[in-house]
Amino acid sequence: MGVLGQLAFEFLDVIKTIIFAIPYLAAYVLLILLALFIWQLISKGVTPKRDFGSLKTVTFGDASAVSSNSVASVVSIVTIVLLWGAFTGSKLVPSFIHMPGAFEGELTFTYEGQDANGVVDSAVVLVLVHKQGEKINEPSITGGDGWAQDDFLSVQVQRSKLLLWDKNDKANRKQGAKIISVNGNDISFGKPVEIENARIALTQKGTLNVVPEKGWQMEPIWLPAPEGVWKRLVQIVSEGYKNYSLMEHLGFSLFRVVIGFLLGALVGVPLGYAMGLNNWFRGWFDPIVEFMRPVPPLALIPLIIIWMGIGEDAKIVLLFLAALWIMAIAARSGVSGVNLSKVHAAYSLGANKWQVMRFVIVPNSLPEIFTGARVAMGVCWGTVVAAELVAAEKGVGIERTAEWVYETTNKFVTEQTNNRVRVIKVEVWEHEGNSAIYEESLGDITVKVGDSVDDQGPRTPPLYSKKSTGMGNPFAGTSWGN
Repeated sequence: MGVLGQLAFEFLDVIKTIIFAIPYLAAYVLLILLALFIWQLISKGVTPKRDFGSLKTVTFGDASAVSSNSVASVVSIVTIVLLWGAFTGSKLVPSFIHMPGAFEGELTFTYEGQDANGVVDSAVVLVLVHKQGEKINEPSITGGDGWAQDDFLSVQVQRSKLLLWDKNDKANRKQGAKIISVNGNDISFGKPVEIENARIALTQKGTLNVVPEKGWQMEPIWLPAPEGVWKRLVQIVSEGYKNYSLMEHLGFSLFRVVIGFLLGALVGVPLGYAMGLNNWFRGWFDPIVEFMRPVPPLALIPLIIIWMGIGEDAKIVLLFLAALWIMAIAARSGVSGVNLSKVHAAYSLGANKWQVMRFVIVPNSLPEIFTGARVAMGVCWGTVVAAELVAAEKGVGIERTAEWVYETTNKFVTEQTNNRVRVIKVEVWEHEGNSAIYEESLGDITVKVGDSVDDQGPRTPPLYSKKSTGMGNPFAGTSWGN
């Protein structure tokens, strides 16, 4: 398939996503208009505001007559919190607002299989969908009269799991046995069967992938509830993180941002003035500035690490480059936008070049420079978090990375022997049957990735270890809890 064909498929995916999102966007717009209509009805009975704007007869198109409506701001924030709580099952919002959650409980289905001799037999599968960490008492399953035996499968909520249906059967896949239907519906690879509260898919290897209904609510790992965020914030504020308080983390990040921004402004503003006032400087620096301006600062991280390592100076240089080009272009635009009549008026009154620069060009270019400074400061804040994700011991970026690791690895079993703790198993996550298991023993970590299963069948990724790959312990410095 050529490049145009690939782009066409990408474009179709984008169109599908937009079409899928249109009803939700339309519902949100209708909600805004409904709130506006209700407020207009209420405001008619409220004493009108007496100010200069209320005396104007023409307000549409007049920016000075438009100010932020505080009621709309409050309603907007409350709506966002309600939507947030509805999609996370928050206890702060009424339960009738909650979106449908993931299925939890028992479900059964019957599959029909055919052995190598063409003998068809059926078996019943009992599936128990349980919460994370809940202890499961596996029921006793009685065998059938034929070659197919009943099965039991436990699946965590919001997860899927592979059913090795032939592990207890008298005929297995190696002997030519296969599944031909589920609940009376024909099943094949790429053609799953929808049952009540679940979807059953047949993999290329002939096993069954059981996917219980996941509902509309988000998992805490992807979107925690408002009270979960608040609880974690209070914990970090009171206890700090990795031997530093929250204010210290913010202070280190603020220091990097301010220093990088100031260096970028100190170099960028004079550079922009030179480009705006002198043809030679404009011709010399224009290609450089226009080439570097579209380059995202994050794309420079590998080069910065290679050139300057992972120290503090590397992060500041990255922030300096993020602010430099923005400030240079803002200063150049400010100089170019100075009204020429003001310059001529200053010269006609006997001003020299320094006085024109001081009293005409600089004051009239400041609005553009301040606009560029606001943009550059925002870019620096976004860049510092990404820079701290790579290699940092302090800052909001490293704190967010560690929090993500903690939230995704909070399921483990430990064994203590001779005052040494061994992490036996840590389940990072499982998605559509994909799971990764970390095992650490006496300071050496081995990453064992189990069979990764999806509708294309099981795949076994390679085994990684710190000794063979040089990979460090991803959980080093993390305080584990039960």
